[in-house]
Amino acid sequence: MKLQDFLGKEDKWGFEAIAQDLELARQIQILLIGLSLLEPPADSKFGPISAASLKKFQELTKTGETEFLGAVTAKKLIETKPEDLPQPPLKLGNDIASRIVKYMLAENYQVFTAPKQYNIVYIEGMNGDWSLNSDASNQFNDRRIVIEVVDGVPKIVDHWQATTEPGAYYTYNPMNPAGAARIKFGQYKSWAVGMHGSAERHEALVQVRPITVYRDFNKDFQRTADKLDTGLFYVNQHWGYDAPSNDIRNASAGCLVGRMRQGHREFMAIIKQDRRYVANSDYVFYTTIIPGDDLVKKFPR
Repeated sequence: MKLQDFLGKEDKWGFEAIAQDLELARQIQILLIGLSLLEPPADSKFGPISAASLKKFQELTKTGETEFLGAVTAKKLIETKPEDLPQPPLKLGNDIASRIVKYMLAENYQVFTAPKQYNIVYIEGMNGDWSLNSDASNQFNDRRIVIEVVDGVPKIVDHWQATTEPGAYYTYNPMNPAGAARIKFGQYKSWAVGMHGSAERHEALVQVRPITVYRDFNKDFQRTADKLDTGLFYVNQHWGYDAPSNDIRNASAGCLVGRMRQGHREFMAIIKQDRRYVANSDYVFYTTIIPGDDLVKKFPR
């Protein structure tokens, strides 16, 4: 039995009946895990914890069904996204995590507030102490950040030195004749866990959906007056081969790159704990790219 089989029917299955159908039990668990209402794994054992999670879902979505699974609950389980569920109110201060979240909300970006749902953010031109730098070209002077909201309070899970821009090598020797790709500030749901590179292949977030970039045809390391280009460009989130802080070398042709191998491994280990990825290894992650100077201007310390 599957949830789809309940649609348009008057069947009512109690929780004991669900427990007897391993396929149905696992499907319900996978969806509840994805909604952060149940801890993984989806083991098809529909006991008291799974039943309580389903009851919580029915309460949050106001299905009108209690103690049983019917067509209304089935439909809502299939269609509900994490952002559709009511979330606790955000408690924002003046710390860097709160300021980033304030900025994201002001830009109408998606902010994930459920436990173990991570917000991936890159801030261009910002140091590890959250001060601005000159954002000079061909340097790892940006920040890769993972934020989790815990009980309404944004927390920095970890952060690493990074670059959001191509280095000098690929700016002067672009892979695309239209110019090196420099990602447009914004938020994109475009990356999934995969493998990057060939000479030193490693796990990364690989681009699977379109993003928008500026094409640096005049090779001035700026976005100003450059043409926009939208598509799949292999703009991945990978490591920077431990290149020097002041020389990107050939570590980036426009990707979102964490400088150190070990730091990148830490990044991947964290985001792979995201409930949505645990529930579905094909999950596509959001990533937000922010200009540091604009963040500080709008939300100063």
